[in-house]
Amino acid sequence: MTEQNASAWFVPSGSRPEDGWTDVVDGRVAGWAHTGIRLGSLVGGGPDLEADGQPTDPAELRLPSDAVERIVVPLSGTFTVAYDGASGSGTIILEGRGSVFDGPTDVLYLGAHTGASVIGTGRFAVAEAPTDEVRPAAYIPAGDVPVELRGAGQSSRQVHNFGTPAALDAVKLIVCEVITPAGNWSSYPPHKHDTLVPGSESDLEEIYYYEAAVTRGAIGEVPETADPFALHRTSASDDRPIDEFRQVRTGDVVLVPYGWHGPAVAAPGYDMYYLNVMAGPDPERVWNITDHPAHGWVRSQWEAEMIDPRLPYQKESPR
Repeated sequence: MTEQNASAWFVPSGSRPEDGWTDVVDGRVAGWAHTGIRLGSLVGGGPDLEADGQPTDPAELRLPSDAVERIVVPLSGTFTVAYDGASGSGTIILEGRGSVFDGPTDVLYLGAHTGASVIGTGRFAVAEAPTDEVRPAAYIPAGDVPVELRGAGQSSRQVHNFGTPAALDAVKLIVCEVITPAGNWSSYPPHKHDTLVPGSESDLEEIYYYEAAVTRGAIGEVPETADPFALHRTSASDDRPIDEFRQVRTGDVVLVPYGWHGPAVAAPGYDMYYLNVMAGPDPERVWNITDHPAHGWVRSQWEAEMIDPRLPYQKESPR
């Protein structure tokens, strides 16, 4: 695997561990203020032990009762979340999935000033946005997650809109996840949401959490040396400098504070997943974007193309 240096806007997997979490990104990152993400890995019934007797993954991870709203998103595995605070109290089982390429998952929204304990086996993400305003906790089962097939042809992708304004009552958070089959382009055409233009463009930070895997239905023997990856691009939209072109793998996080972002490209042979976390200072919780003026025209080409027949990806589909 090729190692990459972290920058202000690129967080390689495992580079920001904290209190048992694999990675924690929040307002302590310079220039970052409105969104956050926590990534955790758990084992049920107690921690696994290394040969020296030291635990690898914890058996429980806790979310403090802070001025932060959150969405708990299983990546692989099943989890039990016990929560208590200003947005309510209860215990919810998130059935989860085998992998992020198995379609939607149960998710749980927790309003501000609500603590929680998460136990289970597998990996999960927690999308965050700071706020003092409280919304009630909300459980969204996988069967109720709106699934959108977006784009067409080699721009086809599958979007799970569980945390968008149409699906969830939140204060600031806008969250979704995207599956892009091998060889396809996503977050395309490049776009931006870094300047408030009421009714036209929002001002939103955005987090991309990435995973990549050998594509479904791969023909022939896949060598153990296979190295799933994808590509991410962010570039300047005004006088604020930013220039990120990254090869990303499972567990990597890319931050988009401003600028054009896209494409995100699934390499041939490897499916791509990303979890998007957005929030910003605007008074209205809405995702309005401006397409890159050089590339926005490609949307018109989709009218003559079909959705990639590999979609949708669901649990019953073969891997």
